[in-house]
Amino acid sequence: QTGYTEPWLELYSMEWGLREDLRDCVVAAAPYGGPIALLRNSRRDKTPSARPLLEIYSASGLLLASVPWKSGQLVHLGWTAGEDLLCIQEDGTVLVYNLFCEFKRHFSMGNEVLQNHVLEAQVFHTEFGTGVAILTGALRFSLATNIDDLKLRRLPEVPGLQKPPPCWTVLAQDRVTMVLLAMGQELFLLDNTSCSVLVSPAGPSGVPGAPRGARAVLRLDGLGSTWDGGSCPCPWMGWNCWDLMSLPTQPIPRSRCWKGSWKEIMEAVGCCQVLAVGPGATPRLEQPPHPRFVPIPAEASQEIFRIASMAPGALLLEAQKEYEKESQKADEYLREIREQQLLPEAVGQCIEAAGYEHEPDTQKSLLRAASFGKCFLDKFPPEGFVRMCQDLRVLNAIRDYQIGIPLTFTQYKQLTIEVLLDRLVLRRLYPLAIRICEFLRLPEMQGVSRILAHWACYKVQQKDKSDEEVAQAINQKLGDTAGISYSDIATRAYDCGRAELAIKLLEYEPRSGEQVPLLLKMKRSKLALGKAIESGDTDLVYTVVLHLKNELNRGSFFMTLQNQPVALSLYRQRIEGRVAALQNALDEFYKAKNDFAAKATEEQIKLLRLQRHLQEELDKPYLDLSLHDTVATLILDGHHKRAEQLYRDFRIPDKRYWWLKINALATRGDWEEMEKFSKSKKSPIGYLPFVEVAVKHHNRYEAKKYAPRVPPEQRVKAFVLVGDLEQAAEAAIERKNEAEMSLVLSRCSPGTDGALAERLNRARAQLLKK
Repeated sequence: QTGYTEPWLELYSMEWGLREDLRDCVVAAAPYGGPIALLRNSRRDKTPSARPLLEIYSASGLLLASVPWKSGQLVHLGWTAGEDLLCIQEDGTVLVYNLFCEFKRHFSMGNEVLQNHVLEAQVFHTEFGTGVAILTGALRFSLATNIDDLKLRRLPEVPGLQKPPPCWTVLAQDRVTMVLLAMGQELFLLDNTSCSVLVSPAGPSGVPGAPRGARAVLRLDGLGSTWDGGSCPCPWMGWNCWDLMSLPTQPIPRSRCWKGSWKEIMEAVGCCQVLAVGPGATPRLEQPPHPRFVPIPAEASQEIFRIASMAPGALLLEAQKEYEKESQKADEYLREIREQQLLPEAVGQCIEAAGYEHEPDTQKSLLRAASFGKCFLDKFPPEGFVRMCQDLRVLNAIRDYQIGIPLTFTQYKQLTIEVLLDRLVLRRLYPLAIRICEFLRLPEMQGVSRILAHWACYKVQQKDKSDEEVAQAINQKLGDTAGISYSDIATRAYDCGRAELAIKLLEYEPRSGEQVPLLLKMKRSKLALGKAIESGDTDLVYTVVLHLKNELNRGSFFMTLQNQPVALSLYRQRIEGRVAALQNALDEFYKAKNDFAAKATEEQIKLLRLQRHLQEELDKPYLDLSLHDTVATLILDGHHKRAEQLYRDFRIPDKRYWWLKINALATRGDWEEMEKFSKSKKSPIGYLPFVEVAVKHHNRYEAKKYAPRVPPEQRVKAFVLVGDLEQAAEAAIERKNEAEMSLVLSRCSPGTDGALAERLNRARAQLLKK
């Protein structure tokens, strides 16, 4: 069968109390019993004083939050998998709000979308995350498959598309995201590189497995509309593979304004299907599900509650009811089940059916029947029954209209308890989330501790109480609960601009190693040093000492250490300890007659002591730098004599030192010192490196000073680098080098260097004649 044939159960009488219908609103309902967002379509509302409200309701119609819409022209609303609301504007800007209408961030869908504007948009979900697809005013599709790692793609052009297609949707298959659209009597599929025709007036084109003579029928909405190759006014389209092809079903929100009353729209919400049917066959189209209605399942429940059903579960249910009436019929029903050896199946059927029932009374009736049947079985495992009782208590709690998360049993299992708890935390329903954790006896880190930490992070954002009151309230609630990190909560307080609250919360953090990083981030280094010393962790103390050394000037640094003798002693001992260890290694190398290793160790000891001296004297971190980095840092800081001393003491090769120095001087921008250095003696690396380094740092003026000093065989390259083509041509002609002439010619511009190019061509022609 095609379509939905099950009866429907109304869960909520919506509580929003709206005074108008949806014809002037943009609406988005999140999946899995999620919230409903709506905004009056300001393109229709031309009243100057009217300011639309962005409103978010629970699935039961209770208002969660609202905020005046002050941004640009809205085209589409959609929800991410994490229940963030995406508001897609006409200029391609996407605003992200949480479900309490609190702004989180924004991003752009690119310049092309900005220039051509957004005609239509859709939010979709793939294995990569939540994506956004845009149809621009240029009738081109652009999409991003993951808004958290934004990579924009422009899809190929659809041939012959002159107006927005009446139907389109996004598909994901084998890690590829595509757009399916209907235009006239054809279906097109757009991927990264091509546009393919799937269905044409002649029939399905290139579709594997399509039955001969089949026609494609598109299920467009919940009111029985179909597209069978003709035009389609409906902006809904989804995809379901039957005989046509293997693509997943995906409900797509309406991309245009809603029309009709609340009741009409709620009854129309659904998904679309593409069906392949045989010649002459008529598809059966029924009303699909929508946010506040759920289908009664077609398996266990239907078997039990079917009229005159003789299913094992139905007989067991009747047996239990008759038993409560103290009727002998109970024994007759029970005997009939046992004679067929179907009692285990009957018990399992009642347990399964209970999960798919939404009325608690019906659930209890089925579970009582299952419990009754279990009494007559010796080895029926109890885990399934217990688990179902737990699941139903959780489901009934979250389905309550005050909570408004109407999950089905199947959705609940797909979502997982961990994600459900996250969604309760997002709604700030902390007491309910904690009760569920305790009821299900979840591990601390998975359950209560994590929820309490979320609660505390939310608490620090409330600014109606003093820092002292908030810190005490959090500590009274959390105490020493296992798995709670006060440093994480303090970090959140600091990020919210409450530094003093963060410090007070850190007082409750028992691990000093967790206190110190945040204190350093907050620039409370002296307090961090005290905490590090209290911890007794020498590595932690030394980390803070180095941080202080880089943060404070020399006088303040040593004054701070004078007040902390432990830190001062450790600072002095640390370096000496490393030197002593290297000295021991040096002795061993000498004993082993390993002269190379001994020499290298000796140089390392010498460098380490020198670095300590430089660090103390110059108030800069030099420890643990390589020899070359030490020299480069000295030059960058203008200490040229000290750099020369290291060059001599450590016998750095001339060429290496000259390269190192001119690079450091260019980085420093000390062109005067660089010119002075070039004249100090004959350069062991020549003068082309001076040209190259100056050009690299975008200073052709300085580079030109060294070009004439370059030897003849490199002079053409030097003049080309500094942009002096006249001199480059002169040098190339003088050297009678065809390759150099060609190099200069390749840089000549026809408009401005015509005469020079002609001169070079003549010289090259004369050279070739010889």
